[in-house]
Amino acid sequence: MRRRVGARAVRLGMLLLPSLIVLSAVGVTAGVAIAAQERSIRASTADRVREVAASLAVLPEVQRTLESTVDSGDDDDPADAGDLADATEQLQPLADIVAQAAGVYYVVITDDEGVRITHPLPSERGVRVSTTNESVLAGAEFLGTETGPSGRSLRAKVPVFGDGDRIIGMVAVGVLESSLSARREEALGDILPWIVGALVVGTLASSAVGAAIERRFRRLDEQAAEHEHLRRITAALQEQSHEFSTRLHVIHGLVSHGDAEEALTYIDGIVPVLTSERPGTTRAPVMSVAIEAVRRELTALGAHLEVDVDDDIEIDEGVLLVVANLCRNAGEAGARNVRCTVTQRGRTLIGSVEDDGPGIDPADVDRVFARGYSSKSARTVGGRGIGLDLVRRTVMARGGVIEIGRSPLGGARFDFEMDEVR
Repeated sequence: MRRRVGARAVRLGMLLLPSLIVLSAVGVTAGVAIAAQERSIRASTADRVREVAASLAVLPEVQRTLESTVDSGDDDDPADAGDLADATEQLQPLADIVAQAAGVYYVVITDDEGVRITHPLPSERGVRVSTTNESVLAGAEFLGTETGPSGRSLRAKVPVFGDGDRIIGMVAVGVLESSLSARREEALGDILPWIVGALVVGTLASSAVGAAIERRFRRLDEQAAEHEHLRRITAALQEQSHEFSTRLHVIHGLVSHGDAEEALTYIDGIVPVLTSERPGTTRAPVMSVAIEAVRRELTALGAHLEVDVDDDIEIDEGVLLVVANLCRNAGEAGARNVRCTVTQRGRTLIGSVEDDGPGIDPADVDRVFARGYSSKSARTVGGRGIGLDLVRRTVMARGGVIEIGRSPLGGARFDFEMDEVR
C-alpha cells in the first residue's frame, strides 16, 4: 500500500514538475527584472538630482545672488523671508524653470545659514532647512533619502562656493518617493505583458510535456497490467504443475500396483465424473502409493524417507499435497534423512516433516512461505519458491497452522495442523 501511494506521489510530482519549473523560472525572471528596473530608476534619478544640483551650484547667477545675501543674517540671528525677498525674486523663477525642465519636484537654494531662498511652497521660504545641512555647509555633498516638508524624497545637496572658496549657500534638488513608485508601477506595466506572455507560452509547453508524460504513464500502466496478468497466469500454471506432478505419481503408483478401482476413485476426486458415485477421499492405498512416489524422488536425490502414518486416517488431496511438497522440499534442500509423521486427534490432522539438512536460517524464517523464496540453486529444474507457498495456503484454507522449528535430526522441522475434510 505504501509503495502504491509512493508511486502515485512520484507520478503526480513528475506531472506537475514542468509547470512548477515554468512558474519558478517566470517568477524568478520577473522578480529579477522588476528589481533591476527599480535599481535602474533609482540610480538614474539619483544621478539626475545630483547633476542638477551641481550645475546650479556653479551657475554664476546663483553665486552672485548668494554673495549678496551673506551679510543678511548669522547663526544667532538668521535672515528671514523679508531679508531674502530680493534673492527669492531673482532665483525662484530660475528654480521653477530648472525643476520643470529636469523633471524634479523641487529646487531649493539656501543662504550660508541654511535658510531657504527658493522652495515650491511659499510658506517654506525664509525658513531654515530642517534636514541634513551642517555637513553640506561645511563643504561635503549629500545624496540620500530624507523626509522634509513635502514628504519623503530622494535628494542631492551641493554646497555653493564664493570667492576664496568660502561657502555662501547650498543647492538641494529632490524627487518625491511617491514619484519613484509611480515610475516603478509604470515600468511594471510595460514588462507585465511580457511576463504574462512568457507564462502563457511556458504553461502551454509544460502542458504539452505533461500530456506526453501522462501518455507514457498510461502505456506503462497498460504494460504493467499485462505483465501482472501474465504473472498470475504463470503462477497458476506453476501451482498446477506442482499439484499435477504429485497426482501423476499417485496415479502411476496405483496403476502399477493394479489398483484400478482406487485409481478411478482418486481421479473422480480430482475431476468428478457425472456418473461416478465414488467418495471424494482416499484411504491407505492412495497414501501408500503417494509415499512411494515421494520416496522414489528422494532416493533419486540421495535421501532416505521414513514415514509414520496412522492406517485409519482418511487422506485427501490437500494432505497429500502438503506432505509431498514438504518431503520433496527437504530432499531438494540437501537432506539425507527425512521423517514424516501424520496422526489424527478428533477431526484435526496433525503432521510433521523433519530432516537432517542444513536447516533454515533464522533470518529467513519470516519469509520462507513467501512466494518466490527458495533455497534451491538457480540450476534447479522447475518453478522455484512455489511449493511452500502452496503448502501454507492449503493449510490455512483448512483452518490450520504451520510452524517452522529445529529438528532433533539437525535440520528443519515443519509442524502443521489442519481440519479433516468433511
